[in-house]
Amino acid sequence: MKLYKIENPNFIKELNEDELIDLAADIRQFIIENVSKTGGHFSSNLGIVELTMALHYVFDSPKDKMIFDVGHQSYVHKILTGRAKDFDTLRQFEGLSGFQKRYESEHDCWEAGHSSTALSAGIGMAIARDLNLQNGEIICIVGDAAIMSGESFEALNYLGSIKSKVIVVLNDNEMSISKNVGGLSNFFSKIRMSTRYRHARDNYTDFLGHFKIGNIIYQTTKKIKDHVKDDFIEDNIFSEFGLDYIGPVDGHNFNDLISAFNMAKGMNHSVVVHVHTIKGKGYPLAEKDHEGRYHGVAPFDYHEGIKNNHSENKSWSAIIASQVKKTMYEDDDVVVITPAMTYGSCLKDLFKEFENRCFDVGIAEEHAMTFAAGLSNAGKKPYITIYSSFLQRAYDQINHDIARMNLPCLIGVDRGGLVGPDGDTHHGVFDISFLSSLPNVVIMTPCNAYEAKCMVNTAFLHFDKPYILRFPKGVIKDEETNLQAEIKIGTWDKIIYESSNTLNIITYDYKVIKVKQLIEERNLHINLINARFIKPMDETMLNQLYNNHQKIIVYETDLMIGSLGAQIAHYYSIHKMMMDIDYLGIDDHYTPQGDLETLLDYEHISIDDLYQLIKEKYEKGTC
Repeated sequence: MKLYKIENPNFIKELNEDELIDLAADIRQFIIENVSKTGGHFSSNLGIVELTMALHYVFDSPKDKMIFDVGHQSYVHKILTGRAKDFDTLRQFEGLSGFQKRYESEHDCWEAGHSSTALSAGIGMAIARDLNLQNGEIICIVGDAAIMSGESFEALNYLGSIKSKVIVVLNDNEMSISKNVGGLSNFFSKIRMSTRYRHARDNYTDFLGHFKIGNIIYQTTKKIKDHVKDDFIEDNIFSEFGLDYIGPVDGHNFNDLISAFNMAKGMNHSVVVHVHTIKGKGYPLAEKDHEGRYHGVAPFDYHEGIKNNHSENKSWSAIIASQVKKTMYEDDDVVVITPAMTYGSCLKDLFKEFENRCFDVGIAEEHAMTFAAGLSNAGKKPYITIYSSFLQRAYDQINHDIARMNLPCLIGVDRGGLVGPDGDTHHGVFDISFLSSLPNVVIMTPCNAYEAKCMVNTAFLHFDKPYILRFPKGVIKDEETNLQAEIKIGTWDKIIYESSNTLNIITYDYKVIKVKQLIEERNLHINLINARFIKPMDETMLNQLYNNHQKIIVYETDLMIGSLGAQIAHYYSIHKMMMDIDYLGIDDHYTPQGDLETLLDYEHISIDDLYQLIKEKYEKGTC
């Protein structure tokens, strides 16, 4: 089938089973070829091909609303709803989003980039449907990792108490990004095993039923069998929430899927359809991947697979994890926590070396943070690392459970700043704003590997308050640092400084290196200050700039509201110091998807934009 010609999903209802199987193969190959060129979420979409096709076969979108939890696994849905022709623009600036987007199609009724929102949203839509006396199904497709989170459990608890109907499709592939953990994951494993038990029971009964002596044996053993059978076949966790349960269903068998969805459609109350799928189905390297390498991919040659990067540069995550690992060898109290990001935050080696001191709590940022607080309160030294975008979900815990009690810990804020193709749900541009307002915390952001390692040391050598270490996405050159090297808290660094220069650029993280290159290449007579501590600021240096009648440009690629620049302006304001300050930063809006350079240009915060501002100040004679 020519996937580019699909306009809406109605055609799929006319296909027979053989045609459905052929279409699934075409879609799977299309995803492999296209996502390997553009990058994107790879294995999760390969695993959901038949499931998504069966949903569109049984239900009628957009009247029936399909909510994909997180939304990164909605590529098949996009293809079936007429967007295959746009896949060469996937995750690019002004192109097709890697998630469900309401502005893209009437078939996208919800959008998210974080897990576990689908059930709550679906319940809201279902109640609105009933209040409006409308028809239509609400179908929430939720992964087995996402359903383990607190918000999903809150929604399940409420769903069981109301009359409004929601169909919950549990996409169980035993994976989140890397291997699932926790008691509920073990429960799903038992549920999957129950399918084999049920088949064995039925075969056993059929076999004995053919013989007279068999009937005698069957009646004798029936009571014993009834006692030893697994309770989870008849009763499972969903029934405790007051929900019906169908499954497990083979997620790659059209007959089974269509039958299960038709059964759910015919019910007049909420039901969970438990579907077992294989993540990465159809691409052997992804099927065998248990570390998350094929979850979200950069462009790669799908004929050869993803190759190991042997560059001398390392990711910021790996640099910091390596220093934490050294600290763990020296201090038995250091422990590590991650909310399902063992691979993304480069913690694999730590989990291997220190199995008893490393904890993956699953997709549960709130629990992870208060868990860290409890460890700290009991005398341990936790390092917890969370992507900036996901840290928002644990803000109350950082505020109430850590900062308020001034509990020592090291919080790694990974992927700070603009992150590119994943777009507005993933840009880490808000953390400086919402963390800086918290009392007791120290916020550090390094410009190179040496500073990053020194900041890890600083936190563990002092370990007297919450330390927040913010670092961007990307790679840098590694540098050796011993465990005693530290940085005085609240001090900035004069990278370039001449007293005769009147203009000062204040910036932080990798931008320090970028601005230094600009100054040297353009032979600019400008000072450069590395604001490596967002909080506390270097008030001594701020006072010195004021006393020397200096002018300032604060260069940031984060949100301007609540930014370092805003804090500097506030400092001068409350001290009645008149200063000439210019800002570069992101204005009061959400930044779209696109490659980093395109987004910097779009927001007018590129190095060229900084240079233009410098030129304007000199041309106006203000410097």
